[in-house]
Amino acid sequence: MALVPYDDRDGLIWYDGVLRPWREVKLHVLSHGLHYASAVFEGERAYNGHVFKLREHSQRLVDSARLMDMALPWTVEQIDEATKATLAASGLSDAYVRPIAWRGSEMMGVSGQKNTIHLAIAVWSWGAYFGDDRMKGIRLTTGEWRRPHPQTAPTAAKAAGLYMIATLNKHAAEAKGYNDALMLDWRGQIAEATGANIFLVIDGELHTPTPDCFLDGITRRTVMALARKRQMKVVERAIWPEELAKATEVFLTGTAAEVTPVAEIDGHRFTPGRITETLLQDYERLVRLPPEEVERLAA
Repeated sequence: MALVPYDDRDGLIWYDGVLRPWREVKLHVLSHGLHYASAVFEGERAYNGHVFKLREHSQRLVDSARLMDMALPWTVEQIDEATKATLAASGLSDAYVRPIAWRGSEMMGVSGQKNTIHLAIAVWSWGAYFGDDRMKGIRLTTGEWRRPHPQTAPTAAKAAGLYMIATLNKHAAEAKGYNDALMLDWRGQIAEATGANIFLVIDGELHTPTPDCFLDGITRRTVMALARKRQMKVVERAIWPEELAKATEVFLTGTAAEVTPVAEIDGHRFTPGRITETLLQDYERLVRLPPEEVERLAA
């Protein structure tokens, strides 16, 4: 299947307050965001014409920008409305949404304090991140590059630069025939996959790493809440790679990945079972509810 380049598509992109034709949205090659990774972004999904947990995503975008010393000239409420307008203009009901903010091209150097902060929002059709046969489970291998210490990078931000090591790990994993990479942190503890959080079922309980150097994902928190409503015990703690041998089920969570079962990590094999399937189905039902019903259930 031929790839459709992302710079050569029909549609509209919200760019600094205006919906513009997709192919006309450009930035200069000397933009600070390109050279120094001064950019933050979100990944969102729309179901039945509504972006799931839009307010949480817009708030995280603003918070990420603040951690990167970037004051966005739009409020959370304005970003919400811009996202809704872009989704409506796309004509899509189920879609992937990508807001991104970056420093422009007024200054070129490490310092970028006088650069204009730009914001764009794009919407496109994007199916299951790891393919449609989800309950089959995906295969992971441990990546070489590790999540850094939180004193070496703004790890609480969804910042573009933090995904460089994820790209390297995913490329290496795919070259070996795997779907994705398991990322450890600087201590050697299990952190996450390249773009999703991870859960292990051990002795019937749900275990997940403490997010002290990687994103506490919105989907992660949602699935934890769903598990607790099912009276499942959820344990956040430090998890070492050797503990994979004790896990009977493993799955990933993320906006793109949704809930994705894992069948293998470095020779450790898992059978996607009752807990994984139950939470996957609960999540799929939740995301298709009207936003006001999602808020009511979360209250």
